Amino acid sequence: MIRFLKWAAVALISISSSNTFAAEGKLIGTAGLIQVEGSGGGGIVPWATLAGYDSRDQISATSSATQVDVDDYRLTMLSASVSVYDRLEFSVAHQRFDLKSLGGDIKQKIFGIKYRLNGDVVFSEWPQISVGMQHKQLEDKAIANALGATSASSGNDFYIAATKVHLGAIGGFNAIWNLTARATKANEMGLLGFGGINNDDYEIMLEASAGILLSRHLAIGMEYRQKPDNLGLQEDDWVDYFVTYIPSKHFSLTLAWAELGTIAGAQRQSGLYLSLNGQLW
Repeated sequence: MIRFLKWAAVALISISSSNTFAAEGKLIGTAGLIQVEGSGGGGIVPWATLAGYDSRDQISATSSATQVDVDDYRLTMLSASVSVYDRLEFSVAHQRFDLKSLGGDIKQKIFGIKYRLNGDVVFSEWPQISVGMQHKQLEDKAIANALGATSASSGNDFYIAATKVHLGAIGGFNAIWNLTARATKANEMGLLGFGGINNDDYEIMLEASAGILLSRHLAIGMEYRQKPDNLGLQEDDWVDYFVTYIPSKHFSLTLAWAELGTIAGAQRQSGLYLSLNGQLW
């Protein structure tokens, strides 16, 4: 965690001191964050929002670093994404899952694409709707094979998301919500492979986020993510409670408490989630 904090501090300083070209098309705080698989959204849930503040005649690029440190494991994610004309998002992410109690790690690459179908998160009457796909390539296959995953190489998640900001909805504060339906075979996001002895078919998992923007620069909220149990290891749903500080459109900092339940047989996995997002242009 100390090494991650040092890296994040350096990145924060470099972004805030050198970036003067970030896209300015959206209201501050409405572009969302980058979630742990590299897609624009919350912390653990992809939203209908696209990464970056580009308007419909702009292109923006965003980078992110995230670490989730729970009792027996540590997940580190680095990502980059491009949003084109507030219509199409491309993302790439690299995850490293450290097995703190056993030693060693598991690595995974994720390539994402998202398309905004309709609506605007703030200005349309109905929610913004987007569809997306995440293609996951597992680099370390031994543990997935040992646990009985049907595929230990790669898999795809498909999702549809709806997101809406309601201005002045709760005591004069802006409120935001998101609902996502994901078709997936992934075990622990794919870090333990795809499919297994309990199930090898796509299942629809529900995910949700809700938050309040206390000011233009501060948001609080929570998220929920339903998980499949393909391997019979009692894979639990995820919950997090977050605080996000957004000093400018160039960067944001999120601190959360993550409750991830049972992971690969290790119960009651909970701990801190820290994420830094920076808009490159």
